[in-house]
Amino acid sequence: MTPTPSPALPDAYRAVWRWHFYAGLIVMPVLMLMALSGGLYLYKPEIEAAAYRPYDRVQAAAPLTSPDRWQAAAEAEAGAPAVSVFVPARPDRAVQVKAGDATIFVDPYTAQVTGRVAGDGPMGVVKRLHSLELLGRPFNILVEIVAGWAIILAATGLYLWWPRGQGVAVAAPRPGDPRRRPFWRDLHAVTGLYVGGVVLFLAVTGMPWSAVWGDRVQTWINASGLGRPPAPAAASPWSHGKGHDKPTGVGWTLEGAVLHAHGHGPDASPARLSTVIATVRAQGLAAPYTVSIPDDPTLAYTVARSVEKAEDARSLYVDGRTGAVKADLRWDQFGPGARAFEWGIAVHQGLQYGGINRLVMLLGCIGVWVLGISGLAMWWIRRPRRGGLGAPPAPPGPRARAAVLGIVLPLAVLYPLTGLSLIAALVVERVAGRLKRLR
Repeated sequence: MTPTPSPALPDAYRAVWRWHFYAGLIVMPVLMLMALSGGLYLYKPEIEAAAYRPYDRVQAAAPLTSPDRWQAAAEAEAGAPAVSVFVPARPDRAVQVKAGDATIFVDPYTAQVTGRVAGDGPMGVVKRLHSLELLGRPFNILVEIVAGWAIILAATGLYLWWPRGQGVAVAAPRPGDPRRRPFWRDLHAVTGLYVGGVVLFLAVTGMPWSAVWGDRVQTWINASGLGRPPAPAAASPWSHGKGHDKPTGVGWTLEGAVLHAHGHGPDASPARLSTVIATVRAQGLAAPYTVSIPDDPTLAYTVARSVEKAEDARSLYVDGRTGAVKADLRWDQFGPGARAFEWGIAVHQGLQYGGINRLVMLLGCIGVWVLGISGLAMWWIRRPRRGGLGAPPAPPGPRARAAVLGIVLPLAVLYPLTGLSLIAALVVERVAGRLKRLR
C-alpha cells in the first residue's frame, strides 16, 4: 500500500514503507502457502466426502455391532493398536479408526473393513502443510514468525494507506494500465483495505498453534485459572499425554490433557471401547464424536464431541474398565481466556457463524494471494536494473526510527520469536549497509 508520500512526514513514511517491503519479502511466500492450504481446509467436509465416498457409505441397519469388533477389525487391518475412533452422526456412514499410520473405515453394522487411507487422509496432509509440520516439526516454529510479521505487514500497510496532508487514500478501484505501477499499487491498497482486517484476524488467531508462543500462553492461562477448569475432586490431577496418549479432537484448551483412572485391582476387567461408548450414550453426548484410546492402561478414555460452534464443546473422561465418568467438561466451565481462544479458533476455521463465516475467511485467503501478486508486480516494475533487492532507501533521523519502532516494537515484545527475527533482520541490514559503504 504505497500512495504518494505526504511532504509532512516523508522520512517516517519512507521508513515504514521500507519495513513493509521487508516484511513482505520475509513472509509473503510462506503466508501465501498457508492461505492456500487454509482455504482448502475451510472445505474439509466437502473434500473428504468426495475423497472417501467409495468406502465411507454403508447400508444402515439395526442393530449396531459391538464397538470392540470395530476396534479389532481396524487393528487387524492396520497391524497396529487403535489410537482413536470417530463415530459419525449419520447412520449411513462408516466409523473411522485411526490405527498405526492409517485411518481404517469400518462398517458399524457388520464390523467389516470398507477401506483405508494413509495417515489422516488428504486433509491431514493439508493441515500439516498449513502448520508447516509437513516440512518437519521444527518448521512449526515459523508459524509464530510468519504470523508476527503478517501483523507487522497489516500495521505498516494501514500506516501507508492512511490519508495525510494532500494525500488521498485509495478506497475504490480506479481504471489504469496493468503495465504501469499505479494500477498494481491501487489494487494492492484496495485489497489491503477490505481484507486486511481478516488477514490480521487470521494471523492473531493462528498464534495458538505456534510451537513456542502457543504453548507458553496456554500454560499461563491454565496456571492463572483463566483456562481449563480444575480436575474434578473425584478425579486425578491433570496430566499431559504425549504420542499415542495425546487425546484427539478436544480443542486447544484441553490439548494433551489426560486423567488417570484409579481404583483398579489385579482382577479388574480390561478396558473396552464398548464400555466407553455405552457410557457416552447414557450421558447423552450426541454424535459426531471422537474416542481417544490411551496406550497407558491407567489413563481414562477421552471422548470429544465434534462441534462447529465453540460453545457446544463437550468432553468426557471415562474409565474404560468400569464406565465411570471421571470428568464431564463443558463450555461454561472454561475460564474467560480459554473461551476467547476457542471462539477465535472456531472463527478462524470458518465454523462459528456458518456459511458467511467460511466465506469471509476464504476472502481473506484469496486476499493474501492478491496482495502477494500485486506486491510482486509493483516490485518487478520498479526493480533495479543493476541488481539488488530494490528496497526503499532508509531515511535518517529519529522521527523515521520512531515511526517504525512504534509499530514494530510492541509486536516484537508480544511475540518473542518475531522479535528475534526482527533483530536478525536489523543485523543483516546493518552489515549489508556497511559492506555497501566499503565498496
